[in-house]
Amino acid sequence: MPRREFLARAAMALVLLAAPATIREARADAFETPARHLLLIDDTTGTILLEKEADTLMPPSSMSKLMTAYMVFDRLAQGTLKPEDKFSVSERAWRMGGSKMFVELGSQIAISDLLRGIIIQSGNDACVVVAEGLASSEEAFAEQMTAKAREIGLTASTFRNATGWPDPQHLMTTRDLATLARHIIHDFPQYYPIYSERSFTWHGITQENRNPTLGRVDGADGLKTGHTEAAGYGLVASVKRGDRRLILVMNGLNSQAQRRSESERVLEWGYREFEMYRLASAGKPVGTAKVWLGTEDTVPLVADGDLRVTLRRTSRPGMVARIVYDGPVEAPIAKGQEIAKLEITAPDMPPMAIPLHAAVEVPRTGPFGRVFAAIGYLLFGAAS
Repeated sequence: MPRREFLARAAMALVLLAAPATIREARADAFETPARHLLLIDDTTGTILLEKEADTLMPPSSMSKLMTAYMVFDRLAQGTLKPEDKFSVSERAWRMGGSKMFVELGSQIAISDLLRGIIIQSGNDACVVVAEGLASSEEAFAEQMTAKAREIGLTASTFRNATGWPDPQHLMTTRDLATLARHIIHDFPQYYPIYSERSFTWHGITQENRNPTLGRVDGADGLKTGHTEAAGYGLVASVKRGDRRLILVMNGLNSQAQRRSESERVLEWGYREFEMYRLASAGKPVGTAKVWLGTEDTVPLVADGDLRVTLRRTSRPGMVARIVYDGPVEAPIAKGQEIAKLEITAPDMPPMAIPLHAAVEVPRTGPFGRVFAAIGYLLFGAAS
């Protein structure tokens, strides 16, 4: 059947609200950054606003503690672990170097406190306590981390420990870190607010959250810093303003001061240069497709959710959308059946193809209807 196109100018141009695993790219003008690795995403639509070496493996340092926390969140959500459950502190955990929660040897610590020790204080000792509590050893826990990472779409990450301690095989990409951040935000909204807590006191020692965006960037509410000599200074940050959230992952900076200033600069640039446009509500038809041998001649088309697009502010007037399908579409058609795509083009961004689905069921016509359709086809050819 012929391929049909329905053309709509900018006023009707639509794009689907992306699921957390879906990422779309918007071409940005040259933007120089001292970070060796960087990815900036509009979380609501999945649009990539800026990237640099986003798929290059790198030492993630303490940013990989996001995966350690994810493993705990996952068990809490499943109900196999409770916040008040306690894990014992081994000598190995107690002796861990680097950033510490300052756990006491032989003590038992509640999961709720260990999470804060990991998230706010970046405690290596707390990570080992959790790893040994959830698995037979930290090594076994790292294997579980890697398996879970593959399950949730982290395609390049390999974990060798629970802390981000330097290991030549303990590697991630900024793209995987962004995907992980999105999962934490969307999968565990009941636990995500811990990332915005400014300090935590344990064993009489108060430590401040190391995230430099908290209290400095309007709307900042997470997630995690990292630093080793090999990796440099890194950050996974999230900022929410209104119904729009940006997620920034950067690594390879030279100092805490550079990490602080560069994260603020990039996030403000993202909000200043790009805008998210809400163009249609969930369930609102965006067009129709012609139907063959159905009880109706056309079927309305909808997307899976709210229709939004993130664009450079200067690109919005040039947006064009085409509904494309092979048609007419033969009945019967089930409600929700994918039968078309919305193809989007705009200046300074690559094309997008968004699935469109039948908004209603269209049954196949009866025998007489099929006879008349066949006669019409013989007399007039395919439906136009």
